[in-house]
Amino acid sequence: MLFTYQAVDQTAAPKNGTIDAVNVDIAISSLQRRGLVILNINEAETKKGLMAMNITWFERVSNKDVVILSRQLATLFEAQVSALRIFRLLGAETENKLLGSKLNIIADDLQSGSQISAALARHPKIFSEFYTSMVKAGEESGKLNDTFSYLADYLDRTYELVSKAKGALVYPAFVIMTFITVMILMFTMVIPKISAILTDSGQEIPIYTKIILGISNFLTSYGFIVLGAVIIGGFFLVKYIRTPTGKEIFDKVKLGVPYVGALFRKLYWSRLADNMNTMLVSGIPMIRALELTSSVINNTVYQKILADAVDSVRGGKAVSEALSNNSEIPGIMIQMIKVGEESGELGAILKTLARFYAREVTTAVDALVDLIEPLMIVCLGGGVAVLLASVLIPIYNIAGSQ
Repeated sequence: MLFTYQAVDQTAAPKNGTIDAVNVDIAISSLQRRGLVILNINEAETKKGLMAMNITWFERVSNKDVVILSRQLATLFEAQVSALRIFRLLGAETENKLLGSKLNIIADDLQSGSQISAALARHPKIFSEFYTSMVKAGEESGKLNDTFSYLADYLDRTYELVSKAKGALVYPAFVIMTFITVMILMFTMVIPKISAILTDSGQEIPIYTKIILGISNFLTSYGFIVLGAVIIGGFFLVKYIRTPTGKEIFDKVKLGVPYVGALFRKLYWSRLADNMNTMLVSGIPMIRALELTSSVINNTVYQKILADAVDSVRGGKAVSEALSNNSEIPGIMIQMIKVGEESGELGAILKTLARFYAREVTTAVDALVDLIEPLMIVCLGGGVAVLLASVLIPIYNIAGSQ
């Protein structure tokens, strides 16, 4: 909610402006913490019309924004700029209005005496529990610049890996959509016109042609009903997947799909090792590192594995022993972790594992794309060829019999 205010500072100089807050009480408190005496404050009038709408509601803070912010925070903390000034500066300079408003709120919290980690934790949609826990560890160790640098590196690696996986699938998705669009247009616009020639000829129509004509008639008559059913079904499917039971089933299905399941496993292994390494380097205890890794790995199967590992480590077992009873964790990873525990170089071992599985993900994605591209093109060409042959062969037979 946006408020306009009139105030004076400690030198009696007038200060007018706007402030974004949940309600008027919080707005007044924030202004008073800045050393201002409020003369008048009112809710800002909402502009009417589509073009005058406040577009902040439509904005979101992407992973890329958080990566850039972390880099900036690391640089400014290393330059020994005060935390309050850093967040004020970044709140005013960031191009993302939503992020800018959140950084200003964080600055207000810091000015009122809050710790950085606590102020960040009030915005969980932007700063995850993993992120705030890392910052808290940095506050306790006095190495915030190193912590934000670790976070930026970690988020950068994660963003690059996920972006590559998503970007690599854009072309196959485009080919699939093109295939579906071409087939729908053929069935609803081309086939109906050709079917009139076949039915008027009075000759016997082959069974495969009858199937094609039947599909065409069905889509022509009930296409909108089918489209509506698909949209409604997709909506409820997405809603179900977001439930705990639906997500658990979906996560198991992802791991069970041939080849794609192996790709997801390597992605989770890389994420597990990278998370653990980043947190251990920052001085976070092992049990807490396992708990946080469980919360950010984004797969219920691996979340359960890590939750069981936390209980085992609390009971006195080593991490390698706690993970050894799960078939989802590869033996080479368990053996490497065991070597790291025995040698005292667990962080370095986890870093090596993270890089190895990140390369494996990249290689698997490239191989999957190389496999999908020609396969989709063959399917597109083959589907159109079968469709045309099913209607053109009877037409040639009709022309030949006359």
